[in-house]
Amino acid sequence: MRLQDKVAIITGASQGIGEATARRFAQEGAKVVLAARRREQLQSIVDDIEAAGGTAMAQAVDITDEAAVKDLVAATVAAYGRLDIVVNNAVLMVPGMLAGHDTKAWRQNFIVSLDGAMFLMREAYPELCKAGGAVVNVSSVCGLKGSPATAGYSAAKAAMLGLSRNAAIEWGGQVRVNTVIPGAFLTPPTAAVIPDDAAREATAKSIPCKRIGDPVECANAILFLASDEASYITGAELVVDGGRTAELNTGTASWD
Repeated sequence: MRLQDKVAIITGASQGIGEATARRFAQEGAKVVLAARRREQLQSIVDDIEAAGGTAMAQAVDITDEAAVKDLVAATVAAYGRLDIVVNNAVLMVPGMLAGHDTKAWRQNFIVSLDGAMFLMREAYPELCKAGGAVVNVSSVCGLKGSPATAGYSAAKAAMLGLSRNAAIEWGGQVRVNTVIPGAFLTPPTAAVIPDDAAREATAKSIPCKRIGDPVECANAILFLASDEASYITGAELVVDGGRTAELNTGTASWD
C-alpha cells in the first residue's frame, strides 16, 4: 500500500496508460480522481475500482479549460481534503507532415499535452506544497526522437521535458516533479495505428524486448516516481520503452 490515503489526480484516465495508472494507484491505497472528457468511460472504471475495495471519483474535464482545471482541483480537495499527486497523462496527437502542417492542427498538439499539464500544475501547486507532493508528467519517446508526420506531437512532448525540469528546479524543496517517457504500449491510440497482426509483429521486432508494452508496465513506473520510494528523485526522466531508444541502428553492419 505504497500510496495509502494519498490523493491523486490522473488526467487522460479514461483509457490506456491513464486508466492503468488509476487502477494501480487505487490498488496501492490512493484515493484517485480520474479526469478526462468522457464521463461514462470514467465512471465505468471508477465502478470497477470501488468494487475492488478502492476509492475513486470521476471528473469530466476539458483540461484545456483553465476554469475547469481550477474546479477539478477544488472538487478534489472538497471531496478528500487534500491533494498529494498529479499525473499529467492527457494527450492529443494531430499528425501532419511539417511542410504542409495546418496551423490549427499544429497548435492542437500543444494545447492538451503541454498547456493542460501546465494549467493543472499551476493550479495544484498550493495543495501539493501543503502535502509535500509529487507530479509525474507523461512525455513520449517522440520527445526524444524524430519520426515522420509527428512534428507537432514530438515538439509538444519535448517541451514537456523542459517544463518538468524547470518545475523541478523551482519547486525542489516542496514538490517533486519527474517525467516518464513511454515507448510503444498497446493503448487504443496505438492500436489504431498498428491495427493488424503484421503491423504489431513488425513493431515488436523493432524493440529490444521483442514485444509491445502493457500499459500497466508504464503505470508501475509512474507509481514508483509518485511514491515515497522516490523521495530523493526530482527532475528525472525515466524511459519505459523496452530498450527502443537505447539502440544505435548501424544499418547493415555486423560483428558476428
